[in-house]
Amino acid sequence: MKIQLGLKTDCIETRYSFDWLFDLLVDEGIQNIQLGSFFELYVLEDSYFTDLRAKAESRGLRIKSVFTAHRELGGFFVGDARMERAARRGFERLIEVGALVGADYVGSNPGAVYRDQAANKAAGTACYLRHLKELSRKARSLGIKALTMEPMSCLAEPPTTPDEMRDYIGEMQADHAAHPDETVPTWLCGDISHGLCDAQKNVLFSNIDLFVAGLPMMCEFHFKNTDAIFSSTFGFNADEQKRGTVDLAAFKALCDRHAADWPVDDVVGYLEIMGPKIGRDYSDARLADELRTSLRAIKKVF
Repeated sequence: MKIQLGLKTDCIETRYSFDWLFDLLVDEGIQNIQLGSFFELYVLEDSYFTDLRAKAESRGLRIKSVFTAHRELGGFFVGDARMERAARRGFERLIEVGALVGADYVGSNPGAVYRDQAANKAAGTACYLRHLKELSRKARSLGIKALTMEPMSCLAEPPTTPDEMRDYIGEMQADHAAHPDETVPTWLCGDISHGLCDAQKNVLFSNIDLFVAGLPMMCEFHFKNTDAIFSSTFGFNADEQKRGTVDLAAFKALCDRHAADWPVDDVVGYLEIMGPKIGRDYSDARLADELRTSLRAIKKVF
């Protein structure tokens, strides 16, 4: 199985147009797009997204996935019915947007329990999974192939540990198995830069540990580089590869060793970097070079 490459669109938010980004992807031979959410997405009329799909497809590109960018659908974990309703409405619209752009997958990170209300984690998990089962039925009705969730890098943002991944995906897959004609599968959208440290910065699970644990439940993932304690994320230019811990060649070998473990046949890894500081005349112009350099580094290996 060959891993395809793509780009998540968060990096252009507020500073470049989709036309600009799509043209850059054509130049670089990248065909897959993960549409990252932005603030207007939840209220824009449908025609914006059908136009966006047409812009992509006219260039031979595919918006294959839609995924949140700002942790904005975390209201399921807060214990406030108003926040819960807001998260539900937002997720429903995200699924509708996915259908409008022709995406296979739509997802988000599940949310976070407040640090001062850690006892709410179990209740938040139950709330999230209950809604996700209902949302799976909406996704099925609109032609989405699967819903996705992202394992994160702290215990306040589940699923993080291998056991949490298995519990979350296992419960969703059990519901799908019981109602195969009404629901879609739920898979992980992984991230090669996510690992877990404790409060003393001891590594409990490396980014490789978590990626391998999640791989049999994963349909797509994010390419990012990171440091030894997963504190910052960045790309793959020459300097970043020297200071980062993600070895692209070793990661490619890992993916090859586990090629039979993926649950889908068309895995896409999306470069997900924000690039230079947003909103500065001295930095915005560097985005194209940062994207091209990282994409080329990944393409060289994959």
